[in-house]
Amino acid sequence: MPLDFFYHLRRHRLPVSIKEYLTLLEALSRQVVAPSVDDFYLLARLTLVKDESHFDRYDRAFASYYKGVEAAFPPGKDIPEEWLLQRFQRELSDEDRAAIEKLGWDKLMELFRQRLAEQKERHEGGSKWIGTGGTSPFGSGGYHPEGIRIGKESGGNRTAVKAWDMRSFRDYDDQVELGTRNIKVALRRLRRFAREGAEQELDLDDTIRSTARNAGHLDIRMVPERHNAVKVLMLLDVGGTMDSHVARIEELFSAARSEFKHLEVYYFHNCLYDRVWQNNRRRHAERTDTWDLLRKYNADWRLVFVGDATMSPYEILQPGGSVEYHNEEAGAVWLQRMAAAYPHFAWLNPEPQGLWPYRQSIDIIRKLLQDRMYPVTLDGLERAMRQLSK
Repeated sequence: MPLDFFYHLRRHRLPVSIKEYLTLLEALSRQVVAPSVDDFYLLARLTLVKDESHFDRYDRAFASYYKGVEAAFPPGKDIPEEWLLQRFQRELSDEDRAAIEKLGWDKLMELFRQRLAEQKERHEGGSKWIGTGGTSPFGSGGYHPEGIRIGKESGGNRTAVKAWDMRSFRDYDDQVELGTRNIKVALRRLRRFAREGAEQELDLDDTIRSTARNAGHLDIRMVPERHNAVKVLMLLDVGGTMDSHVARIEELFSAARSEFKHLEVYYFHNCLYDRVWQNNRRRHAERTDTWDLLRKYNADWRLVFVGDATMSPYEILQPGGSVEYHNEEAGAVWLQRMAAAYPHFAWLNPEPQGLWPYRQSIDIIRKLLQDRMYPVTLDGLERAMRQLSK
């Protein structure tokens, strides 16, 4: 079937090469996707189509071939959505959720200190004490619109404004290759606007032509050396809600590693504060003051934030709002400080753009950063690169 599909694409005037076809076969042999039509469509597009301008032609060719592919990949079984919901979520109506009071930052912190001093035993399903599965603002596995999550068990509501837990994050993989080609094409736009030259490079073609015209006497021709001078400082959000975007961010990270000769990468969690790190396994022992970034990298560097900007608004606007420690200055202060230091900056957001209006924290960060937030799509990346090249 894949060989027939290969010739089918060639008949539809798609410039598919043998090398790309062998890449597809290798990916299929390693079972990198599930046996479904949708996954095969994406895999084949990633491996066979070298230019995003051919996507429409590929879609038409794939549609005409669809019946054969459908026969090769039997349909799977759909799982009802309600099977995947937590039991406790079904027990709260919309009215119940609306009735749970938001306490505000100061009152929440004061009540937390009181509960720590008063509580003597385990609680479950309640609305007051530190426990699990309830509507208390303190604990895990339950629901509260503004609470402090204690422990790793989350209710999946993304409403905690503080987390009491020693969490470990994993570095993003910068060696991911599958699926990065189109991202590289978009990032390459920035390189074209940042070239510097020096009279050091041999122009081989012109040297050959000039030597031939000179009856075989060597006539060396030089041209200005062209090399990539763009410098990128990338700050990556890691952990928490970013876990659902790991695959896409690793593709972006891998593409950036291969496209930018001068790339420096640091991590932060949710919002930028007074410290960052470069290795998640050693992030508690080896941290870098954000002030040091400002001193080390001058305004010639392009600053790129990568994160879903999904968090409690307190984490951005409130001193001490970090879910992991007490930060002396609010995250908003640091974001504005970085934006002032680096005139060429952008924020890349992997969260679907259709959800942005429903995330208060995204709206806050967009306003703080002069609306320079772009989705991690081909169009979004190209717009971000144009902004960074100005």
